[in-house]
Amino acid sequence: MSNPAAICINKFLDRNPIKTSAPCRIDSGGTWDIKAFALPLEHINPSTINIALNLRTSVTLLPYKSGWVKISSDNFDSSESYQASSTPFNSQFGIFFALISFYNFHGLELFIESTSPVKAGLGGSSTAAVAAVKALSVVNEDMGRKPVNDNDILYISYQMEDALNGGMCGLQDQGAAVFGGINKWSWSYSNRETSFYREPILAKDKQKELSRHILVAYSGKTHISHRTNKTWVENFLAGRTRSGWIEANEIVNSLADNLKSGNWKEASRDLMKEVAIRKDITPEAFTPMANSLIQEAENYGCGARFSGAGGGGSLWALGDTEDINRLKTSWVKILQKNQEGKILECSIDSSGVKQITQEESG
Repeated sequence: MSNPAAICINKFLDRNPIKTSAPCRIDSGGTWDIKAFALPLEHINPSTINIALNLRTSVTLLPYKSGWVKISSDNFDSSESYQASSTPFNSQFGIFFALISFYNFHGLELFIESTSPVKAGLGGSSTAAVAAVKALSVVNEDMGRKPVNDNDILYISYQMEDALNGGMCGLQDQGAAVFGGINKWSWSYSNRETSFYREPILAKDKQKELSRHILVAYSGKTHISHRTNKTWVENFLAGRTRSGWIEANEIVNSLADNLKSGNWKEASRDLMKEVAIRKDITPEAFTPMANSLIQEAENYGCGARFSGAGGGGSLWALGDTEDINRLKTSWVKILQKNQEGKILECSIDSSGVKQITQEESG
């Protein structure tokens, strides 16, 4: 049987360019969303908390020459364009070529814009993939093909990224990008119906309050999470760090309870406890800059941790509003040691992935 003919969508996009956006995230309890961690220890309720931020990544689909696909980004100097039959799935834009191949489209340019730093540990690549799946699905549905829901978008984007990275990816980044808000995720990969249970921690009005209790900074050093995750998985599977991971998971569940009740002091202490364990089981995640920022946060009575896999990227702090405001001044001084380091002015984003109308985009 021959393959279905690829669909040229340049005329469709010429009439109706598609734009979508999704939020990035900060987290606690990351790595438990990787199957190698969560599946063997499902009985301990492996959990991750993440907080969506209004540092959004957008994807725009534009018309391009028939038979070709182009990917470009405002964060990269170069773009890539190939004939649709020979797009590489292992380039810097490989996941986007793979997603376009999944939908069997050609004759388009996919343009990525991000308001967060690149490779900053905020789940940026997964966020962009979620926005891309949403955009491609809009075209798919407008052409009379099967519509998808939020869960479909999550699974397509996650399964593609996980497949292209040798099974070293978790599900939390896509979850935050799809649903927004602040959520506790319990991972249940043995369940045929769903791989997770999502518990929203705070309603929208409480999310606004929490925004005043957090501070987010970019250290100025990029990181690549897949390399770090590989080391963590190897040590976990060998049993060298497993007890520490289990202890950290207990703390993450306590953190969820304290965030839900608005007990910011106890929540910040939970963050301190998790970081103390992480320093023992994941020392490669802590750069000198990260150590300085975390220690300064604790000096002010705030908890702080790296976002994502650490080893550079971003950090976030949690504490009483007065302490966070004082910490911000101190973090600015520390971040000045790195030319690229900066405070990321942001708040919790209650919205997940969405299509942006022409009126909204200006």
